[in-house]
Amino acid sequence: MCTAITFKSNDFYFGRNLDVEHSYNESVVVTPRNFQIKMRCVEPLKTHYAMIGVATVIDDYPLYFDATNEKGLSMAGLNFPGNADYKPVNENSINITPFEFIPYILGKCKDLNEAREELREINLVNISFSENLPLSPLHWIIADKENAITVESVKDGLKIYENTVGVLTNNPTFDFHITNLNNYMSLHEGRSENNLVKDIELSNYSLGMGALGLPGDFSSASRFIKATFVKYNSISGETEKESVNQFFHILDSVAMPKGCVLTDNGEYEYTIYSSCCNADKGVYYYKNYNSFEIKSVNFNSHNLQDKKLLEFKIKYC
Repeated sequence: MCTAITFKSNDFYFGRNLDVEHSYNESVVVTPRNFQIKMRCVEPLKTHYAMIGVATVIDDYPLYFDATNEKGLSMAGLNFPGNADYKPVNENSINITPFEFIPYILGKCKDLNEAREELREINLVNISFSENLPLSPLHWIIADKENAITVESVKDGLKIYENTVGVLTNNPTFDFHITNLNNYMSLHEGRSENNLVKDIELSNYSLGMGALGLPGDFSSASRFIKATFVKYNSISGETEKESVNQFFHILDSVAMPKGCVLTDNGEYEYTIYSSCCNADKGVYYYKNYNSFEIKSVNFNSHNLQDKKLLEFKIKYC
């Protein structure tokens, strides 16, 4: 389970919590413009926009969890079990495997309008990376500084939703989460009003009572509501440090401590890492479960014309 958000202060920021049972040997990975991105069903991307994000690199291929390209277009895949449905190859479509989806879109598209056009022809096909690495059931958030969308490949086909809140969690489908927001429209950051019994004097015995009813559990539906509430009531200063810190505070509000979410296989999900990319400046910030220190990789400090991946290992000690 995971949470992804967008955020604006002076710049545009994009990032996520990765909530899983264990590490997948992740790195912050820069894919330069001339690194050949091999594709299973279409021609390889020999040249493309450069991108940065967290990925597991296997056989010299970046399996991105989230990434931002040099134009500021950003994308993340989040767990979507039971709903994700990948299709057979369709000769009339652009057949892209789910593990290729992030590098394909970010490699070809400079903004969300171009991504929307590309999505018209895409068919997400049921082809695993390898026998030992089957496909993960995912849905995706794609965003630029102006707007965001959610993409879901389900039994009925490829669904594209306007994501007006800039938040994504997990199941159910995205249309449920938007409808569910209506149940919490009375939440606010101030004092509560007595609408229960008008002729009885009731008082606010604490600050924050306007948010009574805000979910605090770790379910995807509750995290969607809480992340939306915290994001839209967040006030950030104008400096980069203030913006980045505020972004991580939003993610921290829906982070999972180890031991609180037990999976069916007897392991505990927890927030392995949290990320925040300044998509305007190309600086990727991250922290992990065992360290509150925010580290960064500056996209533009490296040779973006290179032909080799650049990896910066995330140390979990």
